[in-house]
Amino acid sequence: MLARTNSWIATAAGEPRGYIDTPALRELWFHTGTACNLKCPFCLEGSKPGDDRLQLMTLADVKPFIDEAVELGVENFSFTGGEPFVAREFHLILDYALQFRPCLVLTNGTRPVLQRMAQIEPLRDAPHPLRFRISIDYPDRERHEAGRGEGTFKESFEALQQLHAKGFEVSIARQWEADENTDQVEAEFQKHLRAFGLPDSLRLVSFPDFLPPGSQAEVPEITENCMTEHHTAESRAQFMCAFSRMVVKQGGKLGVYACTLVDDDPDYNLGSTLKESLEPRVMLRHHRCFSCFKHGASCSEI
Repeated sequence: MLARTNSWIATAAGEPRGYIDTPALRELWFHTGTACNLKCPFCLEGSKPGDDRLQLMTLADVKPFIDEAVELGVENFSFTGGEPFVAREFHLILDYALQFRPCLVLTNGTRPVLQRMAQIEPLRDAPHPLRFRISIDYPDRERHEAGRGEGTFKESFEALQQLHAKGFEVSIARQWEADENTDQVEAEFQKHLRAFGLPDSLRLVSFPDFLPPGSQAEVPEITENCMTEHHTAESRAQFMCAFSRMVVKQGGKLGVYACTLVDDDPDYNLGSTLKESLEPRVMLRHHRCFSCFKHGASCSEI
């Protein structure tokens, strides 16, 4: 871990910064790497083909963390990228993790997934269930493909269709906008779901724009008083950093970060083991922390 400046514990005005303690690890995330088959300009990880800001995970990388997490009583493993299925050993990683706990995979559902269905299908018979959340930004094909590329809208719905048919639980991650008509947006998604033979009750998980890595967004700073005046003990426990951690590989080294949204800030590297990472308070300094504070944003399904 790095030596942190005073800004870690205090706001620019000198007030005690808001924080979250982590009493126990319930969910462990793995960032499989920032390499992706797509190059979306809005990607919160800055992922693109061949990108190695965060390096691709191997089975040897993840096994010690899976084993430690099981010892700590973890309830769920989750995987994000980049595109996880770009990692050659990803199906082996899932097979190992599924021996111990349920797993969730965040994916764009395009060619890397469709081409590896033969590797995915046997995972249905693992001791624990595997779920997929596929990113489909908007129910409008042209708008979706403006960011993700031609043909990706159909590919993602086909992946949903095939995974659902094979017995996997699936959901959709979509972009949320402050001025949207949510009922109308969801109704448009449901039309597409029905067209692909999928239940229109499929879960839609909405996310605000988190901005690319390294962005310096102008958001209010979260003070300790904010966390007690506007949040209760129950609502603070819903922050991802209250129950989860994420393992990343950078510069050939594995580190444990506070959550899925802060890996562009090395101050959120909380150690090299899961047990070590649970000890520090997580200070809510990152601009993406404000999305959790204001909107209740969370990548977790716990």
